[in-house]
Amino acid sequence: MNKNFFLPDVNQFIIAKIGGTSVANFKSMNNSANIILTNKNIRLVVLSASAGITNLLIELSEGCKENKRCKLLQKIKKIQFSIINKLETTEFISKKINNILDKIIYLSKLAQVKKTKILTDEIVSYGELMSTLVFVEILRQRNINSKWFDIRNIMKTNENFGQAKPKIAELKKFAEQQLLPILIKSLVITQGFIGCDKNGHTTTIGRGGSDYTATLLAEALNLSHVEIWTDVPGIYTADPHIVPNAQRIDEITFNEATEMAIFGAKILHPATLLPAIRTKISVFIGSSQNPEAGGTVINHKTISTPYIKSLAIRRKQVLLILDNIKIFNIHIFLIKIFAILLQHNIPIELINITKSSVVLIINTTIYIRKNNDLLKNILISKLSYLCCVKIEENFALVTIIGNKLLQIHGLTKRIIDSLKSFDIRMINYGTSYNNICLLISDHNAKEFLQILHTNLFDKI
Repeated sequence: MNKNFFLPDVNQFIIAKIGGTSVANFKSMNNSANIILTNKNIRLVVLSASAGITNLLIELSEGCKENKRCKLLQKIKKIQFSIINKLETTEFISKKINNILDKIIYLSKLAQVKKTKILTDEIVSYGELMSTLVFVEILRQRNINSKWFDIRNIMKTNENFGQAKPKIAELKKFAEQQLLPILIKSLVITQGFIGCDKNGHTTTIGRGGSDYTATLLAEALNLSHVEIWTDVPGIYTADPHIVPNAQRIDEITFNEATEMAIFGAKILHPATLLPAIRTKISVFIGSSQNPEAGGTVINHKTISTPYIKSLAIRRKQVLLILDNIKIFNIHIFLIKIFAILLQHNIPIELINITKSSVVLIINTTIYIRKNNDLLKNILISKLSYLCCVKIEENFALVTIIGNKLLQIHGLTKRIIDSLKSFDIRMINYGTSYNNICLLISDHNAKEFLQILHTNLFDKI
């Protein structure tokens, strides 16, 4: 079937973002292809790397020794060729993937000699480049006319490797000049997560950045609808992999979804909804494994706005305790420590300030590299001149997300009832009407989330 037989109106074009689990193997790639075939308005598809590939590439970028490097490369090759070997003909795509694997081998050897941020982004980008090439070949062998497009031609970013910021105006100009003419004639497959700086170096825009890529492209092309296909049919009141009785949310506002993404809901990259908010793009989230199950629609407004919307959890949180402050003026002290943290791109998530101490929660999950040792070295060496520094690790941040939370009668009691068997390291309650944050040992986080969900949602 040739999809070009049905040529949709440009104003009705839809961007479909397909996640890593939805291109993890031959079956999932074909399921994703079926979704594209059933909707003639889908003209642009943004793909993630096949599940597991990005983590393996990150390990390679760390400069591992030869034995480990060979094992990691074999794992990458196994994932990609388990898909390729099920194709009717394999010579063409095998050559392309093997060429990329040769590049990865060369670059990973360089990383062992000297790690750089530029090199890391270059290595990590190959996950999306491989998955899109393989997916186009699957479509071609199913007689679906599609074009492979290198997103780096239009996704121009700054040089903050690992967390590069897209240049919105340039993206819009290049998307209209280079991408739109191809979309009018053909289905286009491109990469999420990656971009290119002014010097031609490949950049990445943060883990999970394929969602962000999709909404940025929708904004640039003046499109009004994005579909995100993943392994769960929508957004739930909690991660259904952790809380089996979590309930699907059929509709949610941009603000609610943004809060969820910021505080760890893996369904969306935190920046995904910024373009959607700016231009009121509707975002649908569904399961590529079961597209008939429906999903969640994210819009500017919803019919109902319940007080408690969801729970989010974010692992790998670090508690930074600063006391015995050597500067009498707390304001000057805060200016100095924030400058140090900003200089090294260390994000401050929550803060608790007293006259004698400052306690910060730092989110290490946004780093594309394993930065914990680097984090400690930076903080201890720079901040110890200003105060005594203590770092505690292995925490999880559990966040209650909703609307007008402080107006809910009895909410405090329900939270306290959930805490009886757990040691809570920090509570942030009262600073926001939309969230309540609790810092707990990562070891107990799963059980705590389940109990809290029961106390909040089963007793509404």
